[in-house]
Parts: sequence; C-alpha cells; structure tokens
Amino acid sequence: MRLPHRILGIDPGSRITGFAVIDTNGHQSARVASGCIRVSEQPWPDRLGLIFDRVAAIVSDYQPHEMAVEQLIFARDPTAALKIGQARGAVLCAGLKGGVTVHEYSPKSVKLAVVGTGGAEKSQVQHMVRVLLALSERPTEDEADALAIALCHAHSMGIPARKRAAASWRDWRP
Repeated sequence: MRLPHRILGIDPGSRITGFAVIDTNGHQSARVASGCIRVSEQPWPDRLGLIFDRVAAIVSDYQPHEMAVEQLIFARDPTAALKIGQARGAVLCAGLKGGVTVHEYSPKSVKLAVVGTGGAEKSQVQHMVRVLLALSERPTEDEADALAIALCHAHSMGIPARKRAAASWRDWRP
C-alpha cells in the first residue's frame, strides 16, 4: 500500500552520503529505498559532481514530494566543515533542480524526533529506525541517519517551520 506522501531524507557527507526514500501519511511510514552514495576514491570536484548526479537520479527515479537534509551545526576541523558544506550544496541543488521542496533539520532535532533525546548515539538511531520502519535488518550508520531525517520530517508534517526548527522545547521561541 502506497502512503500518500513521499519524502527523500539525505545525510550529506564528503565521502559517504546516506539517502532514504519513505512513504508516509504523517502517522505511518514505510521505507521505499535507502542506501549510500560512496565517492571517497574520487578527486574532490568529481565527488561533488557524483553526489549531485546521484541525488538528481534518486529525485528523478522516486519523485519525492519533499526532501529533508541534515544541517551542518559545527565541526572541529574547518576543512572538513567546508567539504561537508559543499556536499550539502550539491545535494540541495540537485533537489531544487528536480523541483523538490527542501527542509533542513539539525542533528539534535532528528535524534529527538526519532529516539526521544537529542544526544542519542548512532546505535540508538539505528535501532529506532529499524523498529519504526519494521526493517528486517539494521541499516548502516549513514543509511540510518538518512532514514531518521526522513522520519523526522514525516513526524513534523503540519507543524509550522518556526516551531519545527527548535531542537527541544527549551529552544523554541514563539
């Protein structure tokens, strides 16, 4: 049974970009496809092109209504932060070029929506994604993150963007 709304979740990375396509009605969700885009062996400019092309192909193949992407909050290494930012740019451009509405979520918001705490470990995210989507096996970390981002957006549907952006109720301002 196809649920009425399709969401593409993306966890951008400079070497591995996780992606997930789910169908949802806001209460129930089902995985359609998920996996990882691996580009670590390519020169840097080629990586960005591959990320763009593969995300554009996913958008074309699965026709999502919306795309949810993880925000870059901070990074200890400025060079890594710039590269992840550039990878995010390739992802965002591919989605926008495909006519998809893009939403962004902080890592803390995603963990809070899926696990119940903004400080959850990767293994907790993997476990909850598996449980929430009734998956037969545990997804990889990047795949689980992308599924969690898509689920976060599914759970946020109908909530105004200014309230959605808060990582916790303590952060929310009317």
